[in-house]
Amino acid sequence: MSKVLILAGDFSETLEVFYPYERLREEGYEPVIASLEKKRLQFVVHDFEPGYSTFTEKLGHGWDADIAVADVNPADYVALVVPGGRAPEYLRNNPDVQSIVQHFFNESAPVASTCHGPLILASSGVLQGRQSSAFPEVAPDVTAAGATYVNSEALVDGNLVTSRAWNDNGPWFGKFIAMLREKAPLNG
Repeated sequence: MSKVLILAGDFSETLEVFYPYERLREEGYEPVIASLEKKRLQFVVHDFEPGYSTFTEKLGHGWDADIAVADVNPADYVALVVPGGRAPEYLRNNPDVQSIVQHFFNESAPVASTCHGPLILASSGVLQGRQSSAFPEVAPDVTAAGATYVNSEALVDGNLVTSRAWNDNGPWFGKFIAMLREKAPLNG
């Protein structure tokens, strides 16, 4: 079975991890969640409620990471998914995370990222000269990394598919699945 790596951590957005996870399983790929440590992760739910200037954050599901990023051999995976939430704020500073991201871009392998996930792409130095969507408040980070920010529910730029947030999951991941079928079809 072809494996797809999902970079997640404590306070990753629940819907941005589980929607890709289940869609990948449905397609016949094996999703593997990597984090700083192989441990039980705490995901969160972000929602927009009246009276607040930004989203609220509530505890979501817990889930076990399958592997620590230090133990990941990116060559074992056909694609990469980088969800959002608050986890990218600290994952982006990890050299193993950056090296993993750089591998997928060097190989032109499919990469999907949403919401705050492009923070990891920016810190990994892979956005220069590209177009990327992201949560709108992340736009300055995307442009500082040398990319053009595009407010899009499903933006394709070469091997990269980006979106704004969990409410774009259908269009975003639909384009990613199409790319995955083309660039990394299942054997047999």
